[in-house]
Amino acid sequence: MTRRSRRVLAAGLTAALVASAPAPGAAQASQGTTPLPLVSPEGASGAPIVITLQDAIERARQNDAQFQASVADVELARGDVTQAKAAELPAFSATSAYLGNQAGPNPTGRFVSLDGVNMFREWAGLHQEFSANTFTRAPVHRAQAAQAAAEAKLEVARRGLVVTVTKDYYALVAAERKYAMAQQAAQTAARFLDVTQQQQRLGQVAQSDVIKADIQYRQQQQSFQDALIAMDNARLALAVLLFPTLNENFTVIDDRATVPALPPFADIRAMAQLANPDLRSAMESLRGAAEEVSAAKTALMPSLAIDAVYGIEANEFALHSVYVAAPHLGVLPNLGYFVTANLTIPLWDWGSVRAKVSQARTRQRQAQTVLSQAERQIASHLFSMYNEAVGARSAVDNLRQVASLAAESLRLTNLRYQAGQSTALEVVDAQNTLVQAQSAADDAETRYRVALADLQTLTGTF
Repeated sequence: MTRRSRRVLAAGLTAALVASAPAPGAAQASQGTTPLPLVSPEGASGAPIVITLQDAIERARQNDAQFQASVADVELARGDVTQAKAAELPAFSATSAYLGNQAGPNPTGRFVSLDGVNMFREWAGLHQEFSANTFTRAPVHRAQAAQAAAEAKLEVARRGLVVTVTKDYYALVAAERKYAMAQQAAQTAARFLDVTQQQQRLGQVAQSDVIKADIQYRQQQQSFQDALIAMDNARLALAVLLFPTLNENFTVIDDRATVPALPPFADIRAMAQLANPDLRSAMESLRGAAEEVSAAKTALMPSLAIDAVYGIEANEFALHSVYVAAPHLGVLPNLGYFVTANLTIPLWDWGSVRAKVSQARTRQRQAQTVLSQAERQIASHLFSMYNEAVGARSAVDNLRQVASLAAESLRLTNLRYQAGQSTALEVVDAQNTLVQAQSAADDAETRYRVALADLQTLTGTF
């Protein structure tokens, strides 16, 4: 191979490496690339929606069924608290009734339980129950503990959703980068094949160089098609989280260059102790189980129910009327009241209440076990997740340096090739090394972002 032909080949390779990559996600044919006829769901028309990571998280909160189920659980728990508080207060009611009695020789009618043929009832009633729960407020405390546990589980779901969205978001970002790199590599392979074919026709290279270039071209074509499919799959996976109807008409912001810092472990541990929703949920579940034991025990104690009624029950719908059974008394007032008090003392229930108390104590012991295990798991996850973040952060720095060295190696290899001191295969190998190094650096950045999101499930945002 002459010095001139080597310079031509090196110039073609260098131009391919410095060429700007096409827009991510665009499946359009270009030199050296053959797009696949992939099918896509019908989405919104117009310009694509630009979505940041925070936008994606907010959209996912509106559309994720599991997260919305946790939101519904909190609303239901709040309703239980309201009902438990209302059960401690008197219940008021109003009753309007007309009672018709068949007439007969008896002036009060055939049904002697009534005092006339016509009777009208207009009552305002009050009902109040008193039990041990009225004074211990165990049902209210249990409902409040259930609400606090539901709110903690909602926070767990919120943080878990952040991890899911972060994984899918940066999976798409990485897939778009790899698609651009695969497209560029395919273009370079196509140009390299053209150059070797031209050199072979001029008799300057052997057939083996053309075969090697053809192999590389076909491999890069396959890599490009695989990258296209991977990018489309990543976009579909994220679209499921973001939109109520499947829509791929959006683009994401590649912000992985601005990698956030990792706080010291002492700060991370302090945040985990103060703001861990898993631990708070376990603690509130234990508190609710203790209140359930108290509520079950009160069933063994007496209870008092009071019903008070104020209004009229007379033969006329009026404040004053003549009493049919005693007309000689003249016009009498109809307004009045009566009170009923019922004291219930449990005597024997065939062990039902004691069984409920035993069940409540069993649930309390189980809640204590869950809390103890949660404390151990949180401590274990804190160490492992922090170490993973440290390792991912180190990998980002290291692989970025590797990518930089690979780019410099390719530049030097091209210079050596122009000087006739290296072969075309060395140039191709340097190019492949650069692509692999860039891909590894991208994967490391995604790994670090996900590691931070995992760590924040224990600590909250930092």
